Amino acid sequence: MANVKMFNMSGSEVGTIDLNDNIFAVEVNTHVMHQAVVQYLANQRQGTQSALTRAEVRGGGRKPWRQKGTGRARQGSIRSPQWTGGGVVFAPKPRDYSFKLNKKVKRLALKSALTTKVNDGKFVVVDELTVNAKTKEMASVLNNLNIAKALVVVEENNNNAVVAARNIPTVKTASVNTINVYDILKYDSLVLTKSVVEKIEEVYA
Repeated sequence: MANVKMFNMSGSEVGTIDLNDNIFAVEVNTHVMHQAVVQYLANQRQGTQSALTRAEVRGGGRKPWRQKGTGRARQGSIRSPQWTGGGVVFAPKPRDYSFKLNKKVKRLALKSALTTKVNDGKFVVVDELTVNAKTKEMASVLNNLNIAKALVVVEENNNNAVVAARNIPTVKTASVNTINVYDILKYDSLVLTKSVVEKIEEVYA
């Protein structure tokens, strides 16, 4: 079993914790992690971009000048794409960019990301995270742990920690239900409480 140090909020080591090898010591699969990140970013897209094609721009129904005899190039509409104020060729239209990823692939990607953090020594477990809803308290805890940029995973009901961390630009909070591969890989360190580790092992084992 993988074994990592456990700290208290003062940054002192208070013991170790055993991690489930089926979650925190799998063979890292970078391809599925990439797929999960691409899917996450695609699903975040609004997809509301829109421009007008030549058929949708107002006007342009009349041929601007006759076909032959003027010495100018032939034109059929003042809304052709080559005209200023004309339509856009293959104009972007609202669309849904999201796509499905199989459940087993998503699970493997998450386990690979968690394993990566453990292997890199960026997996930090604290015995508890009981702070008031004050930014300076959370900043102090992270400073004690010598962490600058982190994803902090807290219990569902720990609203104080969420409020205390939300004003720190390099810190993001999540719960067991909302963690994703993108955020785990984006932030340098992954900070979890002991109870969160147990919950992850219960959900994903």
